[in-house]
Amino acid sequence: MFTGIVTDVGAVRSVKPRADTLHRIVIACSYPRRELVEGNSIACSGVCLTVVGAGEDGGRAWFAVDAAAETLARTTAGRWREGSRLNLERPLKLGDELGGHLALGHVDGLASVIAREDLTDMARLVLRAPGDLARFIAAKGSVALDGVSLTVNAVERDTFSVLVIPHTLKVTTLGGLRQGDDVNLEVDTVARYVARLMQAG
Repeated sequence: MFTGIVTDVGAVRSVKPRADTLHRIVIACSYPRRELVEGNSIACSGVCLTVVGAGEDGGRAWFAVDAAAETLARTTAGRWREGSRLNLERPLKLGDELGGHLALGHVDGLASVIAREDLTDMARLVLRAPGDLARFIAAKGSVALDGVSLTVNAVERDTFSVLVIPHTLKVTTLGGLRQGDDVNLEVDTVARYVARLMQAG
């Protein structure tokens, strides 16, 4: 379980196919080496992945994860290359502050940036969601974009907009987004369950 509050920006060191449907990805980070434990989960740009190895080189820690076919097909993980920057978040512990919103790290699909407007104090991003996910996105609700918890500003059909404050632009990868970029989208878990209950009822 995550909250969409990014605690580090890592960089992909290597991507190695281990089978037709599996990639081993090594990611450099600023987390202490002792806290990178095999079997633990880390959200990598919103994708919950399991640590399968870890180490330290040149004073900087790294960890390895395996991304399977479903992850490679449904998220941006299939496009990660050496040097790709990733938003990182470790899972919640009991008693941690819930600074964003509850997120699972289970990406629902890709949203495309269709416009960016740089304002005086922030940036406004307009995105298009896949048609089957648009119904889960509501004004003043929450979404996770590349693992970052954001409040939806406005919605129109399958497009929605968010306002990104300077701090978030600085400490996450969202500052580098441009028109045409794709981001990992996780809709609000509560919205998913409400829709399912309405369908079943």
